[in-house]
Amino acid sequence: MGCAFINLKSLLLVICLLLLSSHDVLAKSRRPISETEIREKKNRCFEDIDNGLWGQQCTSSMIAKENCMLQCVSPPCYELVYEGDPLEEGEKDYSRSQEYKYCMHRLSLGESIDGIRGSFDM
Repeated sequence: MGCAFINLKSLLLVICLLLLSSHDVLAKSRRPISETEIREKKNRCFEDIDNGLWGQQCTSSMIAKENCMLQCVSPPCYELVYEGDPLEEGEKDYSRSQEYKYCMHRLSLGESIDGIRGSFDM
């Protein structure tokens, strides 16, 4: 019984060490989100919206659908950039669009999104 307990304890220690070291490897191997990945996320979100998974409010207009898609693709970036002032019909906001993309880039690298707001104001 003593050997079985020691082996189990050793096995648990090895598993813990592997989990900790794999976290470090994953953290160091992060790469920025690509345009292709963003486009794929947008397409999946638009599909979910079209299928009614986001509710009727997201299909009431094209701009409502766009705001819902932005929220779907990256909730933290939507909250930071658009939540207090959603896009309006006919609005083209280059600065906020760049902030949103930069936010996704930073998140994909595991970096803080503090200080992004207003960083692309002209």
